Amino acid sequence: MNPRKSALDRAVALRLAATEYQRCTEVFRALTPAQWQAPTCCPGWDIRQMAAHMQGMVEMAASIRESFRQQRKAAKISAGDGGTTHLDALTGLQVEERSTWTPQQITDRYAARAGAAVAGRRRTPPFVRSRTMPQLQDVNGAQERWTFGYLIDVILTRDPWMHRLDIAAATGTEPRLTADHDGVIVADVVAEWASRHGKDFTLTLTGPAGGTWRQGGNGPGLTLDAADFCRATARRPASVTLDQLMNTEVPY
Repeated sequence: MNPRKSALDRAVALRLAATEYQRCTEVFRALTPAQWQAPTCCPGWDIRQMAAHMQGMVEMAASIRESFRQQRKAAKISAGDGGTTHLDALTGLQVEERSTWTPQQITDRYAARAGAAVAGRRRTPPFVRSRTMPQLQDVNGAQERWTFGYLIDVILTRDPWMHRLDIAAATGTEPRLTADHDGVIVADVVAEWASRHGKDFTLTLTGPAGGTWRQGGNGPGLTLDAADFCRATARRPASVTLDQLMNTEVPY
């Protein structure tokens, strides 16, 4: 199977990245001290730990040297523990290295490095984005390969976007969603979800980031909130189960 590539226009991908980093910064700044300690749907993480991971990902995107450093350390951790995936080792490293950081430190550093993260992603040349990542990725119970372009242009934006939804769920607040930003991310998720299962369907997603999509003419009709659809495809708690969505996961 060919490695997965980004379906997003490059300029659109960079615009989404810049906006998402800004919105995450706004969310961090609005959190109360008690909210920073709230548990999230990610096992073992409160919001401060989730934000520490997000800040570590920003540092990775901002610097090739830092990306290599984190990847090397994560590879050593996963190699030394057969039950730890490379991704779990990487995210765990990011949280551990910021275990003493205060919410204010995380927020300030995230805001300061967001622009560098967008610039770092913009600088990545086509010949690098077209290369296949060495690590296999577990999706839908199978292993697959991604290009670096898919990671850089898609996953590095979907990841903070989903965590922004996680923080909203953990604090009982409504996430800021708009058609020109979140609607584009949702549409890309839907397109990938449809390509992964290949079945007929009619999907109506409600809310500011929603829309209607159709594939074939003989599939079931599904209607639900756009953010809830994405949370279900990310194996998060949602109003529907993954089984009800063609049993098809989408990576974030």
